[in-house]
Amino acid sequence: MRHDKHGNYAQLEKRLSTMNSISLPAGSPLLKKSFLYGTATSSFQIEGDVDNRLECIWDRFCKQPSAIADHSNGDIACEHIVRWKEDFDILLDLDVDAYRFSISWPRVMTQEGELNPQGVAFYKTLVKALNEKGIKAFATLYHWDLPQHLEDKGGWLNRQTAYAFEDYVDKISQALGEDVYSYATFNEPFCSAYLGYEIGVHAPGKTGRKYGRTAAHHILLAHGLGMQVLRKNVPNSEAGIVLNFTPCYSATQKTDDLLATRKADEYINQWYIQPVMEGRYPEVLFDLDEADRPPVEDGDMEIICQPLDYLGVNFYTRLHYSAPREKNALYYEHSHQGPLTDIGWEIYPKALYDLLTSLNERYTLPPIFITENGAAMADKLIDGEVNDVDRVSYYHTHLNMVHDAVLAGVKVSGYFAWSLLDNFEWAEGYAKRFGLVYVDFDTQERTLKLSANAYKALIASRK
Repeated sequence: MRHDKHGNYAQLEKRLSTMNSISLPAGSPLLKKSFLYGTATSSFQIEGDVDNRLECIWDRFCKQPSAIADHSNGDIACEHIVRWKEDFDILLDLDVDAYRFSISWPRVMTQEGELNPQGVAFYKTLVKALNEKGIKAFATLYHWDLPQHLEDKGGWLNRQTAYAFEDYVDKISQALGEDVYSYATFNEPFCSAYLGYEIGVHAPGKTGRKYGRTAAHHILLAHGLGMQVLRKNVPNSEAGIVLNFTPCYSATQKTDDLLATRKADEYINQWYIQPVMEGRYPEVLFDLDEADRPPVEDGDMEIICQPLDYLGVNFYTRLHYSAPREKNALYYEHSHQGPLTDIGWEIYPKALYDLLTSLNERYTLPPIFITENGAAMADKLIDGEVNDVDRVSYYHTHLNMVHDAVLAGVKVSGYFAWSLLDNFEWAEGYAKRFGLVYVDFDTQERTLKLSANAYKALIASRK
């Protein structure tokens, strides 16, 4: 731990070891009933029931040697398909206003491009149950589980996949209708494109700058096409996109390091929001070899730049950058500084404030939801309890940064804790736990952690 101009890590470390509640300043806008609290999951991470859906890219990726840290897969996960009523009882106990989940494209569509009645029925049942319980349904239409048969045709490298997505959105939004309070086209295009197609650490495991930039463009195109469909089919439901942001800080104030940091921010963060908000890619595009630039066709940027009802912001950590050390590199990315979560990400709450205020200064934003925020911690179930004070502290410090951002003029309408359940954490398998609820993956027993009770108490404290 060290003290620097961005914060006192020693104090934070001390706080991590003592905190057991989440509190906000008296009179905080986040303590009004109108501020929405929820929690979130995604289909592949929790559902299981692999036999009743199409193969997806993560099924195939999990079979690759060393792709998943613990060599696991999503075949069973949290058995949410059969245990959803138990999980919904937990939502009721927490008294959340909203639940964010994702619809599995391979579960609701057949290979022939028709709706799968069984899969559709499951989500209809979920949405109906949420509405009956007074919980707003926030559905994400794509949370990384592309049907494998589309990947076999090129996946997000194939422009046609954007139109397959448009067709899927058309059919599923007609089926679920306006019982869904909010639709998000995509969750974290950065992860799908960069992690999946550029550096290959996520499904489908392809590598190359050209692949990453092409995938990103086709996903953004699919987003625009999907938004047009949602406007037509479900005009009274909220429609938007969920983007993840990792704020970029310069390692020094040297000119070369500051320039590299700006390029990192444009490549990692602005690459996804700028086309959506302004219909153009950031300047870093022109630093790429022409062969590596996205395949933009006439009219694409206009399709991508659709008005949003809301912007979903996912935030976990920050990174530091300096001038590149390798030929053709745009920047050098430093390792995370401490304190760290169990997944190895720096805990630096002020970056959330910096992110929200900088986005608000740069763009004319719609209302914002913090659609994911949370931390993997080394949770231990001892005598039926999980005393995750470190996660409670994480939520406390980050929610207070949201409070500060709202006071600074950022329109934040709600906050979703990631995640409801411990689950399949992608390339990390089941070893990293983000949940408010501890899941014993051998027995599927659920246990509310201290953080769940702290979150519940915060929600109950609103006026």
